[in-house]
Order: sequence, then structure tokens, then C-alpha cells
Amino acid sequence: MSDFVTPGVPADAAELIALDRAHVWHPYASMTDPAPAYPVVGAQGVRLQFADGREVVDGMSSWWAAIHGYRHPVLDAAARDQLDRMSHVMFGGLTHPGAIGLAQRLVAITGEGLEHVFFSDSGSVSVEVAIKMAMQYWQGRGESRTRLFTIRGGYHGDTFATMAVCDPVGGMHSLWADALPQHVFAPRPPGGEDLDPGWLAETRQLLERHRGEVAAVVVEPIVQNAGGMRFHSPAYVTALRKLTTEFGILLILDEIGTGFGRTGAMFAHLAADVVPDILCVGKAMTAGYLTMAATLCTPEVARGVCGGGAGLLMHGPTYMANPLAAAVACANLDLLATGAWREQVTGIEAGLRAGLAAAEGLPKVADVRVLGAIGVIETVGPVDVRAVTEAALASGVWLRPFSNLIYTMPPYVTGAADVTRIAEAMVSGARANARV
Repeated sequence: MSDFVTPGVPADAAELIALDRAHVWHPYASMTDPAPAYPVVGAQGVRLQFADGREVVDGMSSWWAAIHGYRHPVLDAAARDQLDRMSHVMFGGLTHPGAIGLAQRLVAITGEGLEHVFFSDSGSVSVEVAIKMAMQYWQGRGESRTRLFTIRGGYHGDTFATMAVCDPVGGMHSLWADALPQHVFAPRPPGGEDLDPGWLAETRQLLERHRGEVAAVVVEPIVQNAGGMRFHSPAYVTALRKLTTEFGILLILDEIGTGFGRTGAMFAHLAADVVPDILCVGKAMTAGYLTMAATLCTPEVARGVCGGGAGLLMHGPTYMANPLAAAVACANLDLLATGAWREQVTGIEAGLRAGLAAAEGLPKVADVRVLGAIGVIETVGPVDVRAVTEAALASGVWLRPFSNLIYTMPPYVTGAADVTRIAEAMVSGARANARV
């Protein structure tokens, strides 16, 4: 009998945990003193099955990606059908129907004018590609512009170029500050529906001061995700589009977290009635089945990139446009095209608003906010991750708190009773955090 764990075959929970602690390094975790990790051996609908026999409601959509839950018959069928043809083929010099069909769909559902699609294998890389596009665009116009402009509180990924446009003070990458390029940061947009004139004036002054240096403005529209789950009015996105047009600067919108319906609009930039020069999408594009992302741009950007000395975009991932991922992504976009997600997201928003109201006024709770299928309890000071996680699990819900946030981004197919359970688990987590 083999001494190794066989993928897909349930094993003793204690054995799995011991082997995991010995060998597996988890994200944002210590290898020498790891936090608990809970073995998952199956998933169905919106529930995760733990190796110890527990079933819990997934309040995270596996980091916001599994928008239709798990083992969806349409998505499973698309993956199996593609496996019968080919799982992968290189994209250098070759193409395939899945990539072509997916590009067509993405162009059709994003802002008018985004006509060209560059595929990659993660959201962070899609932003890296966007940054390369912007800098090569200016090279093609005979200018060297290597600085980026963004707003504080943002998060765009963990690779080096993207870390440099994450929040340099309150973000997760301060360890690397001395090694990263220094970019230009405007204040975080205030809350409220109306555009703050003071913010607009300060942002304009910063752009004026760095005119001729900045290649592009890079922001997450409407929701700053892993940088703090903060929301801002679409008016700020509209204002940035106007400013970038006025100053002749490219606008990159990072919709890795907000795309494909999460905020209540198919894409947040559509809610702001804005079309960027470059758009980054990922996460929910394959509904949590496989890793895939894309960077879309206008013909003007493509001409600038390809009109430079290189004559081409200097990037090319091995798994670019992976056929298996593309097939599932096409099936996912077909599901979204039915429009059922709109009512689902509206229902989740209503359920979270009702359920999370109980957290308002609790000790150590600074704010409670909901937008679309996003619910947030912001705490005073960092959360006790272990205490909150255990409280949520005791309520039958999987949550992954971080920093000073207890939050949820559940699958769109989560029913009303399970949305209520998620909200109750979050409130229970907030109470547990207050006792620590």
C-alpha cells in the first residue's frame, strides 16, 4: 500500500493535518508555526465537506471565484467535454476555438471599445500585463513613462510590479518597500454618494505635478478589495476617467474582484458608465474551476504597444489561454448571460443587510457595510483570526477574516437561509473577537 496521500481519496483528518503541517506552505502563513488548516475532501453546491465529516457553508466562494458554487452540472460538463479533446496546447503560434470564443464573449460584455484580449494565468499577472501595456504604449509614442498613479487602500496582487501599486503604508507589502518602484498615490476616496471636491482638487494637483511621468492610473473601481473592503461611489471612477482624458494618461481598471456581477453590475466600470483603456479580469471568470485571467485593451493601446521598437507585447505565459480553463469560462459566461445572477445578488445583498445589522454597535466593531454580494464587518484593530474562524465554524460557516475585517463574498447561488446563516456566523465572529 502506498505511503502517500492519493488525491480525491478521503483520508484520516488527523493524518492529513499532520502531513500538511510538515510539508505545505499556505498563503500569508508561517511554515515553522502554521495556523490551523482544515482538510476539505469534497464540495457540493455552496457546502464544503471537511475530512472530519463536517459540512459547512462556504462564505468566501473560494476567494470570490466559485460564484456558482461547486460541482455545477453545466460547468462540470464543459470541463469533461474539453478533456475529451485536449487539456492544453501552447498559445505561441497556435490558437483554439475556446480562446476565440472566450475573447468574443469578453469583448461583448465589457465596455464598448475594449476589443483586444490578452490571456494570462492569474489576476496578479493580468495587472502586470496591463502595466507592461501602458509602459510599452508610451515607448511606442516615443516617450519614457515608468510611473503609475493610484489611490491609497488598493490591492492589485503579490507580484513585484503589482505590489508597488498596493497601499505602501497600510497594505500587505511594506516589507518590500525598499525594493519597489516609487509610484504616485492619491488619497483614498471618501465614502458617500457625492464626489468630494477636496479629493478631486488634490488628485488633480497630483496629476498636474507628475504630468509627463505617469503612464497610467491604476485603480479598483467602486470596491477596494483585499486592501480593506472599502466602497466608494461610482462618481470617483467617472472623475478619474475625466482626469485621465484631460491629462492624456491611460486608465487601467482592475476588476479582478469586482467583475462578473459581484457588486450588482456585471462590471463595476459599467455602473460608473466608464470605459477604461485597459481592463483586468480574473477570479470568477472560470467560476472557481481553473486559474485564468485576461487583460483587455482598446485598439489605440494595441497600436501604441505594437508601434514601438519591440513591435509586440513582451509577455507570454506557458498556460496562456489554457483550453480547459477557456472552455469552463465560456460555459460560465453563458450561465451569466441568462441574467439569473442579478436576482441572486440582489437577494444576497438584502439578506446580508438584514443579518449584519446585529453587528452594529457591538464592542470593537467600527463599521458594517454591504454592497451586492459583499458583506463586511470592520473591527477596531486587527481581528483574532483563530477566534473568529472557530466561531464561524461553530455556526456551520467557513469564513477567512484578515486584517481588521470579518467579511463574506458568498456564491451567487447561496439561498436565503444560508445567507442568514453566514450573517449570523459573522456576527458571532465579531462577538468572539470582542471577547479576546
